[in-house]
Amino acid sequence: MLHPDNAEIVKATAPVVIEHITQITKVFYPKMFANNPELLNVFNQANQAIGEQPVALASSIVAYAHHLLGDADFDFDAVIERIANKHVALAIAPADYTVVGRNLLEAIGDVLGDAVTPEVARAWGEVYWLFAVDLISAEAKIYQQIERTPDTMLSDYEIVEIRDAGADARTFRLAPLDGSRPPAHVPGQYVSVVVQLRDDYRQPRQYTISSAPGASTIDITVRRVTGADGAPDGAVSTYLFDRSVGDVVKVSVPVGDIRVAHGDRPLVMFSAGIGVTPMAAILSAARAQNSDRRLLHVHADADVAHHPLREQVAADIAALPNASGSVVYELNEDGNQGGLVDVAALDLPQDALYYLCGSVPFMQYVRSELIGRGVDAGDISYEIFGPDLWLGGSASSQASEEELSRV
Repeated sequence: MLHPDNAEIVKATAPVVIEHITQITKVFYPKMFANNPELLNVFNQANQAIGEQPVALASSIVAYAHHLLGDADFDFDAVIERIANKHVALAIAPADYTVVGRNLLEAIGDVLGDAVTPEVARAWGEVYWLFAVDLISAEAKIYQQIERTPDTMLSDYEIVEIRDAGADARTFRLAPLDGSRPPAHVPGQYVSVVVQLRDDYRQPRQYTISSAPGASTIDITVRRVTGADGAPDGAVSTYLFDRSVGDVVKVSVPVGDIRVAHGDRPLVMFSAGIGVTPMAAILSAARAQNSDRRLLHVHADADVAHHPLREQVAADIAALPNASGSVVYELNEDGNQGGLVDVAALDLPQDALYYLCGSVPFMQYVRSELIGRGVDAGDISYEIFGPDLWLGGSASSQASEEELSRV
C-alpha cells in the first residue's frame, strides 16, 4: 500500500505523468544504456528500435499505479506473474532494479522539469519500489522453484536438427551439450536463447518449446523476422537461420506462467501466425499422454504456405479422440481473399478454458468476442511474444473489427 500522503500526490499527478509516460520511458532507455552499457546484453534492441518496450514499460507503470490506488479493473497479480517469468528468462537480478529505478526517476525529472518537486519524486519513487519489490519477490519464488539463480540460468545446447516449419519458419532441435536431459517443462513454456552478435553484444529472445515434455531434446520453432517500415530485420532469428547442425547456443531453463496445460476442463485454443507454438506443444503433450480431454484449436494465418507446424498440429489432432481443429487463411489457394475468424459462429464446449496467442489486436478481438458470448474473463489466458502491450490498449482503439480479426 502507498503511504497515504504519497497516494494523494500520485492521484493528483497521475494525469500529467500518464500524459508524458511514453516520452519519459523513451528518455529513460537511452539514459540507462548510456550509464550502464552492459544492459545492452539484456534488453531486446529490436523492441527498442520499434518503440514497443517503452510503451510496455509505460503501460505497466501506469497500471500498477492504478492498482495501488485501488481503481484498477483487472487482477494485477497475473500481470506481476507474467512479467516475473519474462524477467527470470532474462536472468534479471534484484540489483538490476536499483539501476532501472535510478535512471527512470532521473528521466521523469528530465521530462517534467520543475513539476517534479521532492514530494512528487518521493511519491512516484514509492510507486516504482513497491512495483520492484513485488517483482523481486515473485522472481525469487520462480528461481527457487526451478532451482536456479540468475547466474546459473543458461546452459550450452547443440543444434542437432533443423527442419522447415513453414515458408518463413524453422524448427531447431536442441540437446544439452553436456549430455544431460533438458529441465522439465510445462507444455507452452518458453526458453531464452542468447546469442553473441557481430557487434560485440549479446541478445536474448524467448521462444516457446514446441515439443512435448519428457524427451532428451527440446524443439523451438522460429519465424524469421524481416524488417518493414524502417524496422530492422530480426537479429536473433537471422542469426539462427544462419546456423548449421552442430552449432552451439546458450539456452535458459524453461519458464512461463501458463495455467491451462493440465486439467479436465475443455480447452479452446486460438492462435495466429507463430503464436501456434504453445498450442502445438499442448497438443503434442496431450497425444503423448493419450489424453481424452476435449481440445479445440482455431488457427488463423496468411495462407497455407506460411502456416507454421501445420502438419505436426494436424497429426496430433487426428490422433486424439476428443480434439478438433479449424484453420482460417487470409488468402486462399488462388491468392484471393479468404476468410476471417468468426468467433460467434464457433460451437464452443461448455465450461471451457481459453488460451490465446498471436498479435495483440488478434487476441483482443478474440477476447472481446468470447466475453460477448458470455465467457468469464477469468477463464481466458493469453501469451504475448515480446513486450506486453496488452495493458496499453492502443491496438484495439486504432483498428477496425475487420483488421482485428486478421492475423
